[in-house]
Amino acid sequence: MDSRSQPPNKSSSFSPATTRDDGGRTREVDRNLSLGSGRHRKDHHHHHHHHGPAAASAAAHREQSIREEEDDEDEEEANDGSDLAALSAEIDAFIAGGGQGDVAEPATLERFAAAVERAIARSEGADDKWATTDGDGDGEEHQPPPLLATITRVAALSSALGKHGPGDERVAAAAHRVGAVTQRAMAFLEDEFHGLLEGPKPPPPDEHDRCFLPSAASSAPPPPPPEESSATAAHPPYPPETVRRLRLMADAMVSAGYTTECTQVFLVARRNAFDAALKGLGYDKSSSGSAEEVARMAWEALEPAIASWTRAFRHAANVGLSTEHDLCARVFVGRHAAAGRAVFADLARCVTLHLLSFTDAVARTTRATTEKLFKVLDMYEAVRDAAPIVDAFVLADDCPALNELKAEVAAVRARLCDSAAAIFRELESSIRADAGKQPVPGGAVHPLTRYVMNYVKFACAYNATLEQVFREHNHHTEPEPDKHQNPFAAQLVEVMELLHENLEAKSRLYKDPSLSSIFLMNNGRYMLQKIRGSPEINAMLGGESWARNQSTSLRQYHKNYQRETWSRVLGMLRDDGVITVKGHVQKPVLKERFKQFNAAMDEIHRTQGAWVVSDEQLQSELRVSIAAVVVPAYRSFLGRFAQHFSAGRQTEKYVKLSAEDVETIIDELFDGNATSMARRRT
Repeated sequence: MDSRSQPPNKSSSFSPATTRDDGGRTREVDRNLSLGSGRHRKDHHHHHHHHGPAAASAAAHREQSIREEEDDEDEEEANDGSDLAALSAEIDAFIAGGGQGDVAEPATLERFAAAVERAIARSEGADDKWATTDGDGDGEEHQPPPLLATITRVAALSSALGKHGPGDERVAAAAHRVGAVTQRAMAFLEDEFHGLLEGPKPPPPDEHDRCFLPSAASSAPPPPPPEESSATAAHPPYPPETVRRLRLMADAMVSAGYTTECTQVFLVARRNAFDAALKGLGYDKSSSGSAEEVARMAWEALEPAIASWTRAFRHAANVGLSTEHDLCARVFVGRHAAAGRAVFADLARCVTLHLLSFTDAVARTTRATTEKLFKVLDMYEAVRDAAPIVDAFVLADDCPALNELKAEVAAVRARLCDSAAAIFRELESSIRADAGKQPVPGGAVHPLTRYVMNYVKFACAYNATLEQVFREHNHHTEPEPDKHQNPFAAQLVEVMELLHENLEAKSRLYKDPSLSSIFLMNNGRYMLQKIRGSPEINAMLGGESWARNQSTSLRQYHKNYQRETWSRVLGMLRDDGVITVKGHVQKPVLKERFKQFNAAMDEIHRTQGAWVVSDEQLQSELRVSIAAVVVPAYRSFLGRFAQHFSAGRQTEKYVKLSAEDVETIIDELFDGNATSMARRRT
């Protein structure tokens, strides 16, 4: 059963304390227990002022009294230290026997308990009570501090007495006294453990670049961006000496049966530090909001919150968890390693599940809103990338908390996947639903075309992720998805076909077939330019094949326009056996032809000058192709028939345009300016 959910067990077996050789251990205890006397003496130094014999006598008397008092204290401390050392030998012998021998005298137990209590009392507030001895690395060769050895001994004694069974009343009373001192010692140790975990205030920013600090102070400098953090090893949150002391304290507490107190203090301190580090990345768990609050948030507020979450989650997965795993492994070692693994599993689970709850709230509230796709994909990628990290921890230590975390990561990933797929498919729904009955003025690029193509361009920047999203989504929804087909590419083709069908329908809103062709040409050209400008879209649509088909469609639209607008004009410039009959020019017919041509050019200039071809290359191609057919035909027509009008008023009345004038009119088409030829010429 998990010790974390149980009340602390106060009767854990202790390994026998290290036996002393030549009194070396005893001398360490003596040194520790006599630390107070030096400070006391230092505090009692006084300056002497001579104000006559009486004053001198009084001062001498006071000094004598102080010296006597200090000597008494020194003697008491020395006796206490030697008494504790002597008692420890007897206590160790009893513990070494597993509590099976004769119980020590009640007086011995009482004296030992009292000596331990005094040792703790004197150590409160001392700076160097946890100084270790011997060794200079981060290994196990360090002897525990003398005070810690004393606390360990009284805890082991309490455990041994608990196993010995009831004795006479004096022994029972003494055992109760030892138990009470043990509880006080553990409370003292718990406070010290907590204080060490909280740590000192962080150093100034220029000396400090750690992300996971001992203290949760808000004055910490901003950590590096997540790309930096994930690329470099995490700094340890505590220096080696602090880790060593934490390890020794944890060993004493867990061995004494105070596992729950020890691990809870550790868990709370590291959770606070973790939260502080995430806050430094812009993610504040207190303001991330519940599912209901997220559902009510405006997108303008939710978008930056998602960006902060993504930075924080990536940092937590790539840096934070490994840092905490390493710290737990260093503090809880050997026979206590299981407690450390349990602490890490709890910390990883509670921190990550809180982060994932925000993700889940976003996934559940962003359906049918196409603009949110990219932030949802950012979250999906972060959760996807965290999955193998969590899997590695589960593989290293298979425990319920980590297995729960692994399952939740997979569940949130699936929800984000379904959300992203639904959002992208909403694009198809929005295309189908866009059935506006008002044509775009001038046959320009439709807003729907711009929106869809720009959306597709951004989506293709996530092409690998979207392929993965649709593959996973289809796996959940389709029994046997095609493994060889790129499911995102299939979605993209579907979008392009829907857009094409929508534009064809919109082109029929124009009464003028020529303008319908210009509209389709404009929109088709815009689509082609976007696709050719994006290698990702091009690749998704099957390379050049889609672009070639689109180019073929554009040529057809061009031909349709030429036929609708200019075939009739060119027909006016042909001598089809009506203008010249049996070698004679029929002047009335000729006059009518010039009148028709002038009217047609005026109408084209007035209407098509207001049409829009914003793509300069397409505009130029259209003008050049029109001029190449019309201008030579008109020049030839003028050459044959202009001389049949008498010079002066008659010529001006019918031959209103020169070939250059026609060329100028064509050059002014498609620039969005509605003018008439008459106004232009005046």
